[in-house]
Amino acid sequence: MNNTIKFFVSKKNISGERLDIFLSKNIKEFTRSYIKKLIQQKEVRVNDIVSNLPSKKLKYNDKISVNIINKIERKLKPKKISLDIIFEDKDLIVINKKKGMVVHPGAGNYENTLANALAFKYKKTLSNLNGELRPGIVHRLDKETSGLLVVAKNNFSHSELGKQFSEHSINRRYICLIWGIIRPLKGKIQTLITRNKKNRQLMTVSEVNGKKAITNYKTIKVFNLKNIPKISLLECELETGRTHQIRVHLRYKGTSILGDRQYGKDKQKFKTINQEFMNHLNNLTGQALHAQTLEFEHPTKKKRVSFNKSPPDDFKKMINFLNKLGG
Repeated sequence: MNNTIKFFVSKKNISGERLDIFLSKNIKEFTRSYIKKLIQQKEVRVNDIVSNLPSKKLKYNDKISVNIINKIERKLKPKKISLDIIFEDKDLIVINKKKGMVVHPGAGNYENTLANALAFKYKKTLSNLNGELRPGIVHRLDKETSGLLVVAKNNFSHSELGKQFSEHSINRRYICLIWGIIRPLKGKIQTLITRNKKNRQLMTVSEVNGKKAITNYKTIKVFNLKNIPKISLLECELETGRTHQIRVHLRYKGTSILGDRQYGKDKQKFKTINQEFMNHLNNLTGQALHAQTLEFEHPTKKKRVSFNKSPPDDFKKMINFLNKLGG
């Protein structure tokens, strides 16, 4: 049973103290290493915002809440789950993640993730820089987003790839189908993104606080067909990698991705509609968003490598259907 403990930084002389040190002083029954893991596993909030940095410096009047999962540290349970491996060598693995798969364990899902599958296939031979629950995990994709993801086999490769993500030198291009037409047809969306105060599972654009998020996009094709709402095929390239970034930015621009039930409308209502289109729409498993291209410098070979993967069948069938009607 989960237990939440709350604290308040009421003394000015505590200002500037590390989060993990403060908690280890105030939660005597747990070791500092265990408290560090709670922080890294995003079980600690400071002023209602998740903090995963043990070294975070506290301020006077900060409010802290700690979700104690249990007194036994969670272990990653290996599970036999098929993986679509695009490329593999002694340093890294490039995987085509299917829609519906969570990348690493979290609340409510500790057994059916990519991390569980990696633990089964590779035992303990992957990098451990992100802890036991995230073997080899360098970056992530949303649960309902399909596409390419790189996994590090050793700590050196993990560190080198991590630097490239931090320096925004990794090219990540996505394709998606959206409702309507985005204006201008090609551009850059640059905002701050933060946690939605009304729904903590969602993100939102903010004008005053949050993390910088940059998405470059271009319209590949606009489908303006009879008895079908206007739909656009976009290519989006990330300069940053914030949670739900593309989906949040498209919502900010007044549109959403087909099949996105979090940032779009759950049910679209139409006066007249092509029934075959509706069949394809209902057959979309998750959102029509796919990480199609991943390009980076190989950590040991020191040369640029590029990987491409076409979208899943339901996504391709929708595109083919729209192209067919459009002539």
